[in-house]
Amino acid sequence: MFFLKKVVGGIVDVVSNIDPEQFAPSNPPPPRRPAVYAEQNENDEEKQFRRVFQQLAGDDMEVSPTELMNILNRIISKHGDLKTDGFTIESCRSMVAVMDSDSTGKLGFHEFKHLWNNIKKWQGVYKQYDADRSGLIGADELPNAFRAAGFPLNDQLFNMIIRRYSDESGNMDFDNYIGCLVRLDAMCRAFQTLDKDKNGTIKVNVQEWLQLTMYS
Repeated sequence: MFFLKKVVGGIVDVVSNIDPEQFAPSNPPPPRRPAVYAEQNENDEEKQFRRVFQQLAGDDMEVSPTELMNILNRIISKHGDLKTDGFTIESCRSMVAVMDSDSTGKLGFHEFKHLWNNIKKWQGVYKQYDADRSGLIGADELPNAFRAAGFPLNDQLFNMIIRRYSDESGNMDFDNYIGCLVRLDAMCRAFQTLDKDKNGTIKVNVQEWLQLTMYS
């Protein structure tokens, strides 16, 4: 129990020193809508992306964690300038979980499109801050890379993220950078949703806490 209090106390102390207004998470994906609505309201670019999505997702028009892993690894294999061990099934399960706004266990069209756009945006940031073109972002480059992605981290939270997502030298490869940002972005959006009076604090019961932390 002492260890649990120490760990939770340390996390609370880190969070209490952060101004959530500094973070700029992406807007949540729009709700799932009938196909007829999409046909009538989507522009040409969205219709083209939907056709690509149909090819990737298959007949059920949803992307499972395994399908997401295969899609991302197939694409990343074409980018020799990005150092990665490949997206694992566990990291893709986590990405699906935090993006799964309707709790189906898979990503629908808008959820996948939202994730895809974020990955493209963060890929640009990753390349920008890989100053030595090693394919990795070094520990000294990471703070600015997270800041450019919309998340200025304080030292304590940054060090926690380094321990969780970087290698022994403090370097972060592409799949870990993306996995970290997907989760960070989603948790910030969840916080903003729960912070009803916008005072930078939230109150959750044990059920809400477990739902927020366990399915992510």
